[in-house]
Amino acid sequence: MHIILMGPPGAGKGTQAALLAEQEQIPHISTGDIFRANMGQGTPLGKLAKQYVDAGKFVPDDVTNAMVKDRLAQDDCKKGFILDGYPRTADQAQALAGMLADLSLSLDGVVKIDVPDPLLVERAEGRRVCRNCGATYHVKFNPPAVPGVCDKCGGELYQRSDDTAEKLQVRLTEYHQQTAPVLEYYQSKGLVKTVDGDQPMASVTAAIKKAVAKV
Repeated sequence: MHIILMGPPGAGKGTQAALLAEQEQIPHISTGDIFRANMGQGTPLGKLAKQYVDAGKFVPDDVTNAMVKDRLAQDDCKKGFILDGYPRTADQAQALAGMLADLSLSLDGVVKIDVPDPLLVERAEGRRVCRNCGATYHVKFNPPAVPGVCDKCGGELYQRSDDTAEKLQVRLTEYHQQTAPVLEYYQSKGLVKTVDGDQPMASVTAAIKKAVAKV
């Protein structure tokens, strides 16, 4: 399974990526994780990215793309991978195509998790994140065993400052503007599969697997 997960903020990309990664025993790759790993390890790319981050600037595509290619080149990606949060632009999508060709890998599909805007607001306002390990929960749809405490590491759960209806609308607008060209790029290649995200988590996971299953 070599796939890209796409969807608006609150669609459940991170949750589904984590579930699929565990079930399929393949890596869940997000640019945020890659940045943190490279900067934490002090790699040459990490040091370069840190200069931009510390200056409050966006990490340029050439640095981001190089980090992604380095991650995809690792042995655990041969069996499969789940890309989450990348590519964000048509230029990055084209760069990814070149990386995959160089690595003799191909995409099984680009899965768009579709969720109605009103439900996205409910999801965002109820989301809680662990301060320690970054695991995500929801007070209604995916609550922790103990309120306010992470099941995985016992860390404190908190609500992100941008998980409000007003800020979600801003993020939705940005998402649609940014991802429309990416979806058009992959639609032209017949790779986009749309999955209904307004159903139980296990059902969404099953739908994603079915959408990208090789016949």
